[in-house]
Amino acid sequence: MFSRRVFLGGLAAGVTEAALAQRASFAATSTHTVWLNANEYPDGPPPASIAAMTRTLAESNRYHYEEFESFYAKLAENFHVGPDNILVGSGSSEVLHCAIDAFVNQTRPYITSWPSFEAGPVLCAARGFPVVKILLRSDHSADVRALAKAASDAGGGLIYVCNPNNPTSSLTPVEDIRWLAGHLPPATYLLVDEAYIHFTALGEQDSAIELMRKGKSVIVARTFSKIYGMAGLRVGFVLAPSELIHAMTPYRNNVISIIGVRAALAALDLGPRLIEERRARIADMRRGLTDWCGRKRLQYIEPHANFMMIETGKDVRQVGAALMTRSVAAGRPFPPYNTMLRVTIGAEKDMAKFQNALSEVLGL
Repeated sequence: MFSRRVFLGGLAAGVTEAALAQRASFAATSTHTVWLNANEYPDGPPPASIAAMTRTLAESNRYHYEEFESFYAKLAENFHVGPDNILVGSGSSEVLHCAIDAFVNQTRPYITSWPSFEAGPVLCAARGFPVVKILLRSDHSADVRALAKAASDAGGGLIYVCNPNNPTSSLTPVEDIRWLAGHLPPATYLLVDEAYIHFTALGEQDSAIELMRKGKSVIVARTFSKIYGMAGLRVGFVLAPSELIHAMTPYRNNVISIIGVRAALAALDLGPRLIEERRARIADMRRGLTDWCGRKRLQYIEPHANFMMIETGKDVRQVGAALMTRSVAAGRPFPPYNTMLRVTIGAEKDMAKFQNALSEVLGL
């Protein structure tokens, strides 16, 4: 029932009795539950991808290893890089794990903005690797100079920046990412997680991929889980200089499902129009939610992804549990934002249900 991101996130936050109780309540949900807790796209894969998956089911008795070369070639063409600049994995979580295994050890830490995606710190804890957490700045962007200093002090390591950031939906300015890539200390690598970049107003020229193309020690993570609506298919990848890809490759598990490959290929064939349409749809619903928060006098962090953080003024564990009794799944604790609720931007009817439920819970 829980994705690897949700499960690892729970471990990172600490599996308390309250967290276990919340998961138990998830297990007892009805078919009427609105799921706004995992940053998923509400409409699912595009019809072309669904058709491709349907055709593939009858052929899923085979591994189809011979088709993966063409998948790499298609991704390379799409991002104007070489096939040796790409590593595909099970969602962006697996390739993040590959980067940690390749570039983090007992003396070179994993250095991350905080709070952010928790899978990295969880894996490092399991491996016995040190983790350095640098708090976000007051505008919720990454403190790039503090990240660089932490790497310099440690003699190297892997710097992780999620942009837009999860859970805050905040954006680190492009010029800050460029500064960081240009001031990496020796033996330091920068991993920019762009899982949510398609929901922003940024263009491809603003992606950290451009820095990688220029030979910087930059790794960029992308996924088909979010705007492509394929979270359950687990298709992700990183783009990086070929020597970094070579270092990460031994730590990959194997290959992803051929069903996921063909779904992703069908989506790529649709071109940028699919992204533009879906971005506009989420932006419109996100604007509706921020407008609603304004009318209700609720504070929030300015969102740039398909989710946002809303200030509730209450323990978010209690708020989340109360929402679950109203068949709305949203949020979980993201310390130190203990009173802020992260909610995914869902379909119109789902957002209406969320707004009604949150109004009841908060007495608005």
